[in-house]
Amino acid sequence: MTMQKATFGAGCFWGVEAEFRQVKGVVATAVGYEGGSFNNPSYRDVCTDATGHAEVVEVDYAPSQVSYEDLLAVFWNNHDPTTLNRQGPDFGTQYRSVVFFHTPEQQAAALASKESLQQARKYKRPIVTQIVPASQFFRAEEYHQRYYEKHGLSSCKIV
Repeated sequence: MTMQKATFGAGCFWGVEAEFRQVKGVVATAVGYEGGSFNNPSYRDVCTDATGHAEVVEVDYAPSQVSYEDLLAVFWNNHDPTTLNRQGPDFGTQYRSVVFFHTPEQQAAALASKESLQQARKYKRPIVTQIVPASQFFRAEEYHQRYYEKHGLSSCKIV
């Protein structure tokens, strides 16, 4: 089975990961940090809002079972892409809305889906989601992985 990777930041990574884990064709997920300038950051480092990293979910998926466009739909439908550096009660650049694309095809799909949502006026405010090339992914500490499965509900809520 051919696998591909997708990476999304949509606020607190616990709830975002839980949503993607429910999608048929998603084979694995990992939460971590991406898009910053600090090498091998910890959760404590990222929470300072000084490293530039976003909390992200890295998704390994089987394109024969789920399309990248379907993953984008999960991304758009499970957070507010109009709030800059904020999701619910969480704020800071680590909670920004961002798509890290791994291929030119992913970039084109992400840009097209963002434009389509803007044109459809799905949101009252402009979409502020960044669509940027994937950079180095740093896996978060083990206690963050599959957090909802380990702990149930938490203070992190998906909009």
